[in-house]
Amino acid sequence: MKKAFTLVELVFVIVVLGIVGMIGSDIIAKMYQGYLKSQITNRLQTQTELLLDVISQRLKYRIKESVIGRNSSDNRYMKLSDDNISSVSPDMIEWIGYDRDSLIGESNGSYSTPGWSGFVDVNSSETNRTQVLMPGSDLSIAKSVIDTLSDGKVVISNLNSRAILYSMCEKDSNMSRFGWDIPAPLNTAIFDNNMTIKVYKKNNKTHLYFDDIGSREICEQYLLAWSAYAIVPEGDKDNDFNLTLKYNYQPWNGENYSTDSKSSLLAEHVSTFRAMQVGNSIRIKVCIQDGNITGTPYGFCKEKVIY
Repeated sequence: MKKAFTLVELVFVIVVLGIVGMIGSDIIAKMYQGYLKSQITNRLQTQTELLLDVISQRLKYRIKESVIGRNSSDNRYMKLSDDNISSVSPDMIEWIGYDRDSLIGESNGSYSTPGWSGFVDVNSSETNRTQVLMPGSDLSIAKSVIDTLSDGKVVISNLNSRAILYSMCEKDSNMSRFGWDIPAPLNTAIFDNNMTIKVYKKNNKTHLYFDDIGSREICEQYLLAWSAYAIVPEGDKDNDFNLTLKYNYQPWNGENYSTDSKSSLLAEHVSTFRAMQVGNSIRIKVCIQDGNITGTPYGFCKEKVIY
């Protein structure tokens, strides 16, 4: 005759099964947490890398002398490479980007014609105090590209909607030549030196025109620009904000990023955005968090240098 389990044996078995169950559930929970953390980290890493790629592609075509750091709360700014940049506590950066798209120009299958060549014939009689001759350019292409990209805001054949011509012969630290915080209307063709001229196009495909610059020097190398750009933190929380790209505004025409630009959201739940410049290289650091959607905060940080 088979004996039944005693009460003590049953209790012992229940206790053992309970202990095993607790250990097993704890192991499963930790495995799931590890899996969840790995998934979140991979996602944040991808988002951070994509964000840095977008920023670096924009900054790649900057006018290097134009980059400033700005404090978005009180609007103070300083050249990003300035040794005293920390005194303004910048939380955003701003710069002028040259027109890479129309520089590439159009191809007819055999060769490409640039919208602007980047060179001025300083020895030509057609380069003088009110115009420049730019061999190899087809400014009708530049006009079309700029008109399209600016949604019709910048029409370089319009006297009141000018691009700027930036000379590459000289370098200095005076940032006012780019129009930062100069109030509208601006009645001068240039700002405070030989470097930046407000230009417009007439019917000729190889000439740009401007107001009489007097005895100021014209350089043979130049960049054509029609927009400024800014990367701006937006949101109420110091360590959880959105990062936004501002574009399609012209400081040299009295415009600014806060009221006259278009916006594109770059990333959400950003906890850190920092930029520093050494020489012509800019180092960007960004950190993105998961918004605490799991109850446990996760974040990922990455840096990139743009030359």
